[in-house]
Amino acid sequence: MANISHFTQTVGGVSTTYDIHDADAVHLGANSIPFHNSYPRCKYLGTSITDAQNTAIKNRTYDDLFIGDYWTINGVNWRIVAIDYYYNIGDTNFDKGNVIVMPDTILYSAQMNTTNTTAGAYYGSLMRTQNLNSARTLAQNAFGSHLANHRILLANSVDNSGPSNWGWYDSDGVELPNEVQIYGTRVWGSALKGYDVATQKQQFPLLALAPQFVNIRQDYWLQDVSSASVSSNFAYVDYSGHADAHHYASASLGVRPFVALSYI
Repeated sequence: MANISHFTQTVGGVSTTYDIHDADAVHLGANSIPFHNSYPRCKYLGTSITDAQNTAIKNRTYDDLFIGDYWTINGVNWRIVAIDYYYNIGDTNFDKGNVIVMPDTILYSAQMNTTNTTAGAYYGSLMRTQNLNSARTLAQNAFGSHLANHRILLANSVDNSGPSNWGWYDSDGVELPNEVQIYGTRVWGSALKGYDVATQKQQFPLLALAPQFVNIRQDYWLQDVSSASVSSNFAYVDYSGHADAHHYASASLGVRPFVALSYI
């Protein structure tokens, strides 16, 4: 017998309750994005994006795509953590359907910088300019032209209190997450400025609903300059599951990027 759950959607002041059978054949249309972002289904999606999945992303209906769902490609589980995250964002508007995926584990370990400095913040770090390149290659091998080229705001300088400026930059879709995207709040990042949050200002929905995908028993880097040691430390997620900021930028910790995917 099919499992039945219920979903109430309010559009234009009118509420409609849907009976969802197994949540595998849900086709509620373009207004159902909140549901797709709040049902951590965790279904295996195959070894590549199919034509049907591509069409669902293109049309922003996200038919049969939910947070928690994952593709397994070259031994890596790429799991959907957010849907439509970057829609209508950018100094050049990004108006395409998009899904955000993250690997279930770190891809490898690398340094934020070769010395213990945060100069240039995340944007100017060796991590973003060089050490993310292997992750970009893995993502390109997995998803090809589905990687979403779009515009994001990133911190690009640091003063004695933390990140001190930002700018609009091109992103090829592969970036380290920040504290807000992982935890839903700041912890060690600068508490009084938005330079290190900017366009990446909302927690990935899957991580709010299923924190086991945050706590993976591995250390991994985040974008944020540490408020505890502004000149030398970046924040990271500790293997024990707590938010930490006490490794220097030259430490070699896990690289667990998020990848923005769009349609061809």
